[in-house]
Amino acid sequence: MTLDANRLEPVDSLQPGGAAEEVRDIVLLGSTGSVGTQAVDVVARNRDRFRVVGLAAGGRRLQILAEQTLDLQPAVVAVARGGAEEDFRAALQQAADARGLRAGQWPAPEVLTGAAGVEQVAAWPAHTVLNAVDGALGLASTMGVLRAGSVLALANKESLIVGGRFVTEAAAPGQIVPVDSEHSAIAQALRSGTRAEVAQLVITATGGPFRGRTRAQLADVSVAQAMAHPTWSMGQVITINSSTLINKGLEVIEAHHLFALDFDQIAVVGHPQSRIHSMVEFVDGSTIAQVSPPDMRLAISLGLGWPERVPAAAQTFDWTQPETWDLFPLDHETFPAVQLAYQVGRAGGSAPAVYNAANEVCVRAFIDRRLPWLGIVDTVARVVADLGDPAVANLDDVLAADAWARRRSNEFVEV
Repeated sequence: MTLDANRLEPVDSLQPGGAAEEVRDIVLLGSTGSVGTQAVDVVARNRDRFRVVGLAAGGRRLQILAEQTLDLQPAVVAVARGGAEEDFRAALQQAADARGLRAGQWPAPEVLTGAAGVEQVAAWPAHTVLNAVDGALGLASTMGVLRAGSVLALANKESLIVGGRFVTEAAAPGQIVPVDSEHSAIAQALRSGTRAEVAQLVITATGGPFRGRTRAQLADVSVAQAMAHPTWSMGQVITINSSTLINKGLEVIEAHHLFALDFDQIAVVGHPQSRIHSMVEFVDGSTIAQVSPPDMRLAISLGLGWPERVPAAAQTFDWTQPETWDLFPLDHETFPAVQLAYQVGRAGGSAPAVYNAANEVCVRAFIDRRLPWLGIVDTVARVVADLGDPAVANLDDVLAADAWARRRSNEFVEV
């Protein structure tokens, strides 16, 4: 049984069934990234639960992908970079040689390349597909998984931001299981009550590396400073998104779609220690929080094994040591990204896709030193303000708005 993320089914339908299920066939998309490599670690330590049948990666870390292929022995591997089959096979041979393996001593997988290859792996026969592809590019894979009927362990929040209701409408009840730590926390806390008993969701935010600073103090932020997240070790884009709080804005919109609650029922609170991953407040005044040390392997293991927990998936607290946890309201004047997310979320249609697309362009411009850190959210706001009617009739309309937002953002960046 899987989480009905879209409909918030009563708690009785979400309880674990006791004994673990038979070995699940798993596909890992984005296997060489931060979430993907941690997922490989979860699988490697739980061979009695999970068997990887497919891998997909962008192509920048072919040596890691080759090592994963030898370790996990999937039937198929996809590299998003077109024409990379020869390079990958060379990396695979090199990895095999380093282990002293001769031809025939390790199974050679089917190798696919390009976006079409990744989509083919996304639809590969499997129980669960983890989508940890970076950015809006993950949308095609998300739709492919849903059409194929596999459970979607969703770590690619952007595909839900861009696809919105088209993604949730394509999903069968229980087909989407959240992997973001905040949404996994909410899913766990929701086991304590029914939909009718939920008052609001409370998403926590570390505040990033610049918490407590004023806008004037952030005029000359460097990429290295933006990458210095106080608690999490993540990829470059998501870490910079965390520094601006864009990531938290995306999570608000994601929670709206995953749990089908109004934006008025979704709150954000600062919590720098990253121990409380999110909370659910119920109508009787009770608030249930999911707490653990900051370790993505917990959310990943739940995404792969839902509704069963995977023993020893992640580190635990040492309760003999003191812990002090803080909660505080966000500084919306210095960090306007979250309020802007509420604005575009309520507007609906293509507005969230525009918010996300503009941010992806601006983050890349910041990394390339073509845009100051403060210019990221400022430019996103300008692009959102230029958007006309956000109404869309289909996913093609959303993708057209995404393309427009990228062009418009580049125009502002190049000024």
